[in-house]
Amino acid sequence: LGAALMYSPPIRHALATLLQLLVMARRYLVRRLRGDQQLAGPVELRELFVRLGPTYIKFGQLIASSNGLFPERYVREFQKCLDRVPPEPWDVVQKTLTAALGQPPEQVFTTLSTEPLASASIAQVYAVTLVEQGVTLELVVKVQRQHLPERVAADVAMLAFCADVLALLPGVRAMNPQAVVAQFQRNIAEELDFLGEAARMEEWNRIMTELGRPDVVAPKPLARLCRRDVLTMERLHGVRVDDLEGLGRLGITREQTETRLIDGMHAWFSAMLRYGFFHGDVHAGNLMVLRDGRLGFLDFGIIGRLDKTRRQQIASYLLAFATQDFAQLARTMAAMGAVDRKVDEAEWAAFAQDLKVAFQPFLRGSLGGIDYSEVITNLLKVAQRHGAHMPSEFVLITRQLLYFDRYAKLLAPSLDLFADPRLLMTVGADVLALGGLPDLPA
Repeated sequence: LGAALMYSPPIRHALATLLQLLVMARRYLVRRLRGDQQLAGPVELRELFVRLGPTYIKFGQLIASSNGLFPERYVREFQKCLDRVPPEPWDVVQKTLTAALGQPPEQVFTTLSTEPLASASIAQVYAVTLVEQGVTLELVVKVQRQHLPERVAADVAMLAFCADVLALLPGVRAMNPQAVVAQFQRNIAEELDFLGEAARMEEWNRIMTELGRPDVVAPKPLARLCRRDVLTMERLHGVRVDDLEGLGRLGITREQTETRLIDGMHAWFSAMLRYGFFHGDVHAGNLMVLRDGRLGFLDFGIIGRLDKTRRQQIASYLLAFATQDFAQLARTMAAMGAVDRKVDEAEWAAFAQDLKVAFQPFLRGSLGGIDYSEVITNLLKVAQRHGAHMPSEFVLITRQLLYFDRYAKLLAPSLDLFADPRLLMTVGADVLALGGLPDLPA
């Protein structure tokens, strides 16, 4: 029995992970003994994640984009996980494509580049063309790494175990590491289903059409060449929204890009509030200003869905925050089930005042110098004092707002994005379309 267990793939994988943890611990101690205490933890943990492969690199990207939730030195070090990840060899990719499409890719596409346009932790993307009825279609094909679902399942089980251990530490418990891993598990399961992603891109484009927003698009998938691990779609040409030099080469000014960003946020908010559908990973690599002036949303691996009641609550929260009505903010959180109910007006007033203090950095005018770790730390204190917590979908929304805020600070450092009248008018119109704000607890 012991020998059989040793040869079990999950057991071997767990043992290999534990071995890498021991290697990390040794390197960490060596670095500490050399006096490099600040970098010892972040560097060794990032290098461990890289050695452990795609799932951990993806989790590292979550750390990199979660200012305040993790210590700044970890966020800064894990930014390196956002860089290009080495792709699988072409012969491996070719086998995946052949198995998925039923014939070698060279027989499916008219032209095919074997050098990836992009390579990430889950998949790599290749440029292809296809001639149909005399028309040449410029496409990209996204190919999932081999045997990824099985590997992810084993890795997430290990991350869940680590989260349970970390939750025993008083300083970490308030950050709810189990919830972080659970949300990560849900997100990565969605990302591994490329057929689902194709359907979500089509849904986004349908919503934009219904909203009368031809200026905001997602790539159009080619359904007959999409599989669970292969996604073939339209190729969009443009530059990242944070690539100021690239925008300049396209002749697009900062002011024009700011307008496009606000328009993109309008579309994002309208999709969320009117349809309960939103893109859940709008980092700069997934948001492009296209050559023709449109705004392109890429990678619909992570999306959020909200029912009508939750949409009304979130609209109420956003309007209360923008107008600095913290009494309404407090009662909205209670309506969301995100805080213990208060027994009298004094408790409501105390909760509202603590929220105002927590969000104080957003009320100082320019957003250019906001320390998000200060905001998160303050919110954790409020959570402990009032029994508050944020629903998982709200945490996902907040991450996207921080992304948008980051781009706004880059393009227009003096812009108060959360109080911008253009955005408030959009939210207000969407609230009317929803039938008004929800009833709040007295």
